[in-house]
Amino acid sequence: MDEQKPLEKLFAGARLRRLRRERGLSQAEAAQALGVSASYLNLLERNQRPVTARVLLALADSFDVDVRAFANEADHQLLADLKEAAADPVLSTLSLDRMELNELADSHPRAAEALAKLFHAYRETTAATEDLASRMSGPAASAGGPGAVLESVRDALDARQNHFPELEDAAQQVIDRAGLRSRDKASDLSRFLQSEHGFTVRVLEEDIMAGARRRLDFHGRRLLLSEALDAASRSFHIAAVTASLEFGELLEKLAEDAVGENIEARRLLRVGLGNYLASAILAPYSQFLKLAEDSRYDLIRLQRRFELSFEQVCHRLTTLQRNGERGLPFFMIRVDQAGNVSKRFGGGIMPFVRSGGGCPKWNLYEALHAPGQILAQSFELTDGRRHLSLARGQLSPSPHGQAPVVHAIALGCDWQHAERIVHADSIRDHDPAPIGIACRLCERDECAQRAFPPLNRKLEMNPHTLGASPYGFGSE
Repeated sequence: MDEQKPLEKLFAGARLRRLRRERGLSQAEAAQALGVSASYLNLLERNQRPVTARVLLALADSFDVDVRAFANEADHQLLADLKEAAADPVLSTLSLDRMELNELADSHPRAAEALAKLFHAYRETTAATEDLASRMSGPAASAGGPGAVLESVRDALDARQNHFPELEDAAQQVIDRAGLRSRDKASDLSRFLQSEHGFTVRVLEEDIMAGARRRLDFHGRRLLLSEALDAASRSFHIAAVTASLEFGELLEKLAEDAVGENIEARRLLRVGLGNYLASAILAPYSQFLKLAEDSRYDLIRLQRRFELSFEQVCHRLTTLQRNGERGLPFFMIRVDQAGNVSKRFGGGIMPFVRSGGGCPKWNLYEALHAPGQILAQSFELTDGRRHLSLARGQLSPSPHGQAPVVHAIALGCDWQHAERIVHADSIRDHDPAPIGIACRLCERDECAQRAFPPLNRKLEMNPHTLGASPYGFGSE
């Protein structure tokens, strides 16, 4: 029998300190909850003592923390952002290696986040300036650019693990007051809108709606929906309007607390939180999680039972992080045919590229050509972490005369959870596909689909030899 390797000491002072501050506790209060002295907790937070198994168990018991995630290295998205920043020509001369970046992210997460945000603001401003110069016309970029606003909203959602207990409680209030049944929620919500807010739901022809999918007519007290919407989408839009009318002030407060005074970011996040609340109304937390667990996360069964679209099911699965009643930790991403990311949750699980295209070996992009079919894939990133990806393409109607909109959606998680997911059964024995976050951050040699060389490697082109990759590069 192989001799078991001793466990490495876990120093997680920054994570302990951040968790304590998120819960609004003093060191004395947190120490009492963990069953240790305040002086010992102080040593733990300063990384002068390793976190023991007993402390990890106390964290799980007192703070409902997933100790496996807590014991992992720093946030994967943050590390990917730091790696991208370190590889940029502006910082590459400093030769920051992976160990230094890990230490920065783990020991000083707020400083690491500040560096990552500063770098991406720089990248966004540079891109906007170059675009403006090339066109020689048009308005100047706003501070940080619209891309930076979008990223700030995504980061705010990731900071809360895309879970908002306040919205779950609000959803339950609507469910109880409207008397929502398991079927035909659209009719129940329509009656609720009429009785509580005086709005009548009407479905109108596309030509009359002039390309709009939803319009709230305050003068005529009508919610107007396009006939182009399918049943699941109509229910969702009715729920979204209900959420806004019932809990507008709560949505505003949560958005302001998350992103501060930036008006664009607040408005964008408010819409996102309203959509979250709509999903929570249509798919009550405990009922949805129970069927997910009982069916081994069968996405089709979840669609049918709760009358949701595939995208709505995936989104809802990313929100199931309630203390004491957690689902599996999922990430989700939606891209168009050009690889542009229009929706993304779960950067702490799977790191995403902030700009540019992703890896064409990911089945996310294959799904664009297979609408309606769930494609399962096991893939491995360059750092050795393995994930499960369930990708599906979808067609959405466009205004009259335009081609349907094509998107691909991927729902994924760490491979260790694959045995709990029915869609992974067919690929359990498959070798993982080697992919990267993006070409410029991937150092895999001899990749036939490489479009760009890695940022932190020196090009070494041989005019007499051409390998599978169009680029040759050295070891450093």
